[in-house]
Amino acid sequence: VQQSILRLPAVIKRTGLSRSSIYAAMQNGDFPSRISLGARAVGWLSDDIDKWVQSRIIRFKLSLIHI
Repeated sequence: VQQSILRLPAVIKRTGLSRSSIYAAMQNGDFPSRISLGARAVGWLSDDIDKWVQSRIIRFKLSLIHI
């Protein structure tokens, strides 16, 4: 799959997180960094977002094992 740049609405849809949750997680170092696309536009690399989602799925499955 070719990597692309996702704008905020696509990141929200893909992760299920709110805008404020995304920015808070970025500030805590728990979410991929955004990249500047211009003076007033940012985006995220699709590969980074996909890896983040997969890490959450793995974390969830591991938590089920350790119950």
